[in-house]
Amino acid sequence: MSTPVTLTDAELREVALSRQEYDLGVRLLGRETNRVELGILGAMWSEHCGYKNSRPLLGMFPTEGPEVLQGPGENAGAVRLGGGLAAVFKVESHNHPSAIEPYQGAATGVGGIVRDIFTMGARPVALLNSLRFGPPDEPNNRRLLSGVVRGVGDYGNSLGIPTVGGEVGFSASYRGNPLVNAMCVGVAPADGLVRGLAGEPGNVLLLVGADTGRDGIHGATFASVDDPHASHKGVIQVGNPFLEKLLMEACLELLGSPHVVGMQDLGAAGLTSSSVECAGRTGSGVDIDVSRVSRRETGMTPYEVMLSESQERMLLVVRPDGVDAVREVFEKWDLHSDVIGQVTADGTLRVRDGVEVVCELPIRLLIEDVPRYTREGKPSAQLLERRERDITPLAASVDLPVEEQLLRLLASPNIGSKRWVWEQYDHTIGTSTVLGPGSADAALMRVRQTGEGMAVVMDCNSRYCLLDPYSGGMGAVVEAVRNLACVGAKPLGLTNCLNFGNPEKPEVYWHLKESIRGMSDACRALGIPVVSGNVSLYNESEDEAVNPTPVVGMVGSLPDASKSVGIGFKEGSDVYLLSGGGQPTLGASEWLAVLTGEEAGMPPMPDLDAAARLHDVLRTGIRDGWIQSAHDVSEGGLAVALAECCIAGDVGLATSEWSTGADPVELFGEGHGRVVISVHAQVSEEDLAARIGDSARWERLGRAEGKHLMLGKAAPIPVSSLSEAYESVLP
Repeated sequence: MSTPVTLTDAELREVALSRQEYDLGVRLLGRETNRVELGILGAMWSEHCGYKNSRPLLGMFPTEGPEVLQGPGENAGAVRLGGGLAAVFKVESHNHPSAIEPYQGAATGVGGIVRDIFTMGARPVALLNSLRFGPPDEPNNRRLLSGVVRGVGDYGNSLGIPTVGGEVGFSASYRGNPLVNAMCVGVAPADGLVRGLAGEPGNVLLLVGADTGRDGIHGATFASVDDPHASHKGVIQVGNPFLEKLLMEACLELLGSPHVVGMQDLGAAGLTSSSVECAGRTGSGVDIDVSRVSRRETGMTPYEVMLSESQERMLLVVRPDGVDAVREVFEKWDLHSDVIGQVTADGTLRVRDGVEVVCELPIRLLIEDVPRYTREGKPSAQLLERRERDITPLAASVDLPVEEQLLRLLASPNIGSKRWVWEQYDHTIGTSTVLGPGSADAALMRVRQTGEGMAVVMDCNSRYCLLDPYSGGMGAVVEAVRNLACVGAKPLGLTNCLNFGNPEKPEVYWHLKESIRGMSDACRALGIPVVSGNVSLYNESEDEAVNPTPVVGMVGSLPDASKSVGIGFKEGSDVYLLSGGGQPTLGASEWLAVLTGEEAGMPPMPDLDAAARLHDVLRTGIRDGWIQSAHDVSEGGLAVALAECCIAGDVGLATSEWSTGADPVELFGEGHGRVVISVHAQVSEEDLAARIGDSARWERLGRAEGKHLMLGKAAPIPVSSLSEAYESVLP
């Protein structure tokens, strides 16, 4: 084996290891490492692969439930649907690559999350994404936005998977470090899930798909340091969606094959992490010969082959007597496959280059011995001052007419229409999309085998999480559940993507810990298991962290996909406001940010018990047919929610008995327990009271008719004017 080397701090930095971490690795190993071993140790001990700062906190999440088929620890999570089926889903980040090369960074992010789903034996049926950028009026942010959206659309469209939902947000904190989180949902037989297992010694390792190149080397480590943009600019992967389509179909054809023991995507750290994770799950070892790996570049070293993150590659573990049969399937799909090694019983990652052994590392060292850091976190004095600031004088300084305030909000980047984004995505391909982008609070897919509805959503208010991460994390979960309830769906499980800055800074670690605590408490109270997720730390530029952004992805179901509703008012229906606990506030609101330029005050705190009762009312009313539309009151408050319902339904709202004034709290305050619904005109208020009971408060706002939105004493606003402002954000 090659000779150990003496390493400088700069060389350790290249693989995201500190001197103390390297010394720990040497002590556990009993010797110095060579270059190949150093790269492998750095990749597996990176934050991206090893979760060394976040894993001690992730234990707060509840991960079990009656519908859970697969929790955290596999390529994706899975929950039970009806008809013997499972929903398989996960969210992943591709933030750092997208900051350098937005098109390929976003495209390969989509490719990676799709592989996580079909490697579980599930056919991908829906994509979503959560995107964050700096202010869109700045040229570089427009460049990043344009490249990312095009990359997401081109890859998903080429695969034939509809992109049905998500969110796009803007803040100066993302100016140098955009966030690109991709979620994929698939459907599989509940008893046919495939795991990434190595199985018995003697099983064969089969590398399938694209040839291996130098792209992506150090991808995992470059996403695990506090200044990733200063170096590693050659790590960006290049995607080929047409090759991925072939790979997906071939792997799905092998579903249920007696020859296949396990499948694993080659994602972060490439062949290293995929082989180590498969072996680690079964207590096995692996013996790999990198000279057998097909390459598209000459002169590649074992170090480069093991750490390449070239896309569209899968590792299969195959029983020895089935290798030829499995390779025939890939040949039929015009895919190359290489027998690169076998499973061993000694618990060691052994890498050869022909006859030369270039790496021998215990699997335990790479998985179980990863350093774990429990840090002290605390909020900064500046943040506490912003949160505790009296915003009353700020609110009083706004003297614009109510109608002008509303139009300003509708034209703000965080509220205005994202049509320009989602029109670049094919959201109807596959003909299973019931409710797509812009039509409802959650996307809804029809499960073709059963007619069941599967609702999917992504949510996070990063401003709430910045000012109070506990209530902000809790609110992200509650909003996702509320959005599912607004289409009639009950939550089944949750995935998340935790986007934060450098956890070595006390204020960032505090944000991370408190956000997870808030999310966990909400999940436990509402009975929602966390079945998968991703952590993306070190999202910073110019030593400033992005706003804490713990994105929640959620999957829910309703028995009949045809019994769902969107947000648009129905002509002639009565409009009501349902309130399920909590008072609206201007603290941390979009109104305060847009009208005063300040992000301050205390965000709203969810009332979890009241929220649960409200959600039950919504699901029952939609299932029974008396609720004709539903839309949650979130950013921008009640006035914005009403405007969005008018725009979506192309109908006005005539108010007579609702006597609101110009109080900004009532019109634009935000909270976690309010939903605007429209109901059949023949449903009397006595009937409504009986159906709602004491589960929620309700107030009649008026009737959906005409072409103007009337907000109490404010001047009527033409729906055409609302729509013009709303559609002006991303022309």
